Amino acid sequence: MDRYILTPILLIFSATNVLSQAAPGKVVKYHATINDVKYVYGSAEPVARLKPGDILDTNTLDCFGNAIKKPGDTLSMSKGDNPLTGPFYIEGAEPGDTLAVKILDLEVDGDQGVGAFAPGFGALNETNYTPMLHPPLPEKIWFYPIDHAANTATFKAQDSKFSVKIPLHPFFGCIGVAPAGGEARSSIVPAEFGGNMDSPEASVGNTVYFPVNVPGGLLYMGDGHAAMGDGEVAGTAIEVPLRARVKLNLIKGQKINWPRFENDDAIMTAGIYRPLDDCVRIAFTELVGWIHQDYGLSELDAYELLSKVAKIHLNEMVDPNYVVVASIEKKFLPPKKK
Repeated sequence: MDRYILTPILLIFSATNVLSQAAPGKVVKYHATINDVKYVYGSAEPVARLKPGDILDTNTLDCFGNAIKKPGDTLSMSKGDNPLTGPFYIEGAEPGDTLAVKILDLEVDGDQGVGAFAPGFGALNETNYTPMLHPPLPEKIWFYPIDHAANTATFKAQDSKFSVKIPLHPFFGCIGVAPAGGEARSSIVPAEFGGNMDSPEASVGNTVYFPVNVPGGLLYMGDGHAAMGDGEVAGTAIEVPLRARVKLNLIKGQKINWPRFENDDAIMTAGIYRPLDDCVRIAFTELVGWIHQDYGLSELDAYELLSKVAKIHLNEMVDPNYVVVASIEKKFLPPKKK
């Protein structure tokens, strides 16, 4: 059973507690295949070890394990859902630390993406959580040709001649660390450790923060998306394999309870739970705590300010937990505490 804690937490980025932030690290290259991917977040033998400051250069498979390639292929050809590249062990990471993953580059690793209906999955379909008396929607698969030069994918309707180009915005659908308490969690699940967050915020230029729950952190990633609508309502994005470069760092002795995102312009917090209103409460409680601890506003002033300028992004409402990201632009905040 998922549990969450809504206490404000401390996350202060100082020169003394971020290991190797300024020091250049080495590039660690890894290539994943369907034979060595994982389907759970948990403690497992690492596929590579990195130090804070190192850059990881790796690939990920799409959510079907790159098995769906042409008309006539079926979802049964996939060995499992959301195969994960990893885990990657970060030297010096201990429970109570925060892992910072800066996404430097993401490229679609192929010339087409895939979208699909799966029986029992999707926001407008019957599911295990919302059973219905009528039959579920049938399995159906769409293919999205990708134009790398134009940075677009093309949607082609199956029941008419309509087509439209969709701008690419590559991001990790799955990125997370091993859970606490010795748990192993399905790659379908988003929770406190990150996981299947389907967050467009996990994209180039952003840093994603995770709580370190086990020695080494054990970072996983996968489920590449070329583009996705808010909510991921039919259950899939434009599913693609990715080539990725990420830089890893540690914030020693600073604990967070839920994943966070940051870029030059904004800070963002994830709420991951059911029902949707609890997602929003988690996200905003975390954001109030972050503003209070790092920017010096009282909790009540932060709460009032967020009511006027905050943004909410509904990432997905189809997984075992829903995901909402709350954000505030830094231009509305006082200078960060040193």
